[in-house]
Amino acid sequence: MHQALYRKYRPQVFDDVCGQAHITDVLRFQAANERVSHAYLFCGSRGTGKTTCAKILAKAVNCENLQNGSPCCQCSSCRDIDSAIATDVIEMDAASNNGVGDIRRLCEEVVYTPSMLKKKVYIIDEVHMLSTEAFNALLKTIEEPPSHIVFILATTELHKIPATIVSRCQRFDFRRIDMNVIAARLMYIAQKENTVLSLEAAQLIARQAQGGLRDAIGLLELCGAGGSDVTAERVKSVLGLSGYEAVASVMSAVRKSQMGELFETVANITASSKDIAVFWQELISFVRDMLVSKYSEDSAAYLDLTAAENEMLAKIASEFTLAELIYYCKVLDEGSASMARTPQNKRLTAEMCLLRMCRPELDQSSEALSARIAKLEDKLALISLGKMPEAVAEAKDEEPEVKAEKAPEVQKAVTETPAKTNWELVRDTSEAINRLESINPGITQFIREAAVYASSDGKKLCIYSSGFGPVILDSRDAKKQISEAFAIAKITDGMAEIIIAKNEKAKASSSVSDELGSLL
Repeated sequence: MHQALYRKYRPQVFDDVCGQAHITDVLRFQAANERVSHAYLFCGSRGTGKTTCAKILAKAVNCENLQNGSPCCQCSSCRDIDSAIATDVIEMDAASNNGVGDIRRLCEEVVYTPSMLKKKVYIIDEVHMLSTEAFNALLKTIEEPPSHIVFILATTELHKIPATIVSRCQRFDFRRIDMNVIAARLMYIAQKENTVLSLEAAQLIARQAQGGLRDAIGLLELCGAGGSDVTAERVKSVLGLSGYEAVASVMSAVRKSQMGELFETVANITASSKDIAVFWQELISFVRDMLVSKYSEDSAAYLDLTAAENEMLAKIASEFTLAELIYYCKVLDEGSASMARTPQNKRLTAEMCLLRMCRPELDQSSEALSARIAKLEDKLALISLGKMPEAVAEAKDEEPEVKAEKAPEVQKAVTETPAKTNWELVRDTSEAINRLESINPGITQFIREAAVYASSDGKKLCIYSSGFGPVILDSRDAKKQISEAFAIAKITDGMAEIIIAKNEKAKASSSVSDELGSLL
């Protein structure tokens, strides 16, 4: 009979458990040194290894030939437990045995010594499903059980467990498993099963599993059904996914208010038999990722994305303000709730929500008003400052971008500035930096660490930066954003020309000032 892959490849020893070394190392040490507790509480989301570790621990405390704290899986005790014929290891599902009578019968049985093994182990899964009376009946026994008893409680909802129970157990929190760890395990299983699995497909499955290895293995089996090669396109087709690029294009269309393109996107999803609710969750995740990318210095540490996806995300996130992203989160969340209430209207809900995202003036909520006001304030400030000079104008094909290696030529431009121009150190750049933080956090740190000088006429801004600063700042987009930020902060007189110069000397402002003086 066919055995599901997640059961076939369930770890049998602590070393095989993926992504939970902070737990398995402790359990292995306790088993090796005969310091096993009388009660454990395993908490964490589904598919992270709670029941697996409970079964391995049950074997470890009864193993006749421990191997560095892990069960040998060869002795009669290990084989009996693996075969589910060991009567001294009792697995109980609290979801279907949650009454006080079930727990009272359990408590009456614990007084009896094991019939075959060294210890009797009770594994109670989904323990949060027990009734209040059942918890009360279990409390005294779990506090002072006989020496031959080990309780292992597992739950996905820790907040539902009474504090009196939690305080009497050794608690272990199972983390969501890293996407790369899951992908590596999937590649291993595919190799063992002679299934062709691409790395991109493995990463896509791992991302959809949201930290649960069991779910990931189930998705792998689903995508590989019928002997098909598991490619990224196959995964998207089977799971009804639109893909990261497709979701990014939707947000780009929202930014440009291209409502016709949005209607076409929804129509294509409907025509391809994909579930709009799945696409909606992808869209919600993308907006969340934009917030992380925009306001985190190391977004890659928090996002399960490839390098190319991270780069694409950072670029599109820089086009939105915080107020806009918060407004989008509200609209998308309302759309998700509406789809759950009336699934027959998913298409209409998606179209109306996307229209609201394009046209916040149609929405009278506080979030929509905040997004509109933030955009209006910036536009009014820029209009009042007049026309932008060519040096910071929006990208034009005929204007070549200054490359990083041309930093000396940019510095030469400062040398050729007329001697009558005086430069003053900008000592307080905080307001401009706050503006940049909401537009392009990626360049903010470099501005913060640079020495910024403004010309006496307020028409030029010279930024002396070291390290990779000139490389990051010396682009038309960065210059435009810097000029806007300093103009709105009234540090410059209108849209100033931005000059990026590489500071080869110390960061001290005096040395930079001396250099500027010598140049002029």
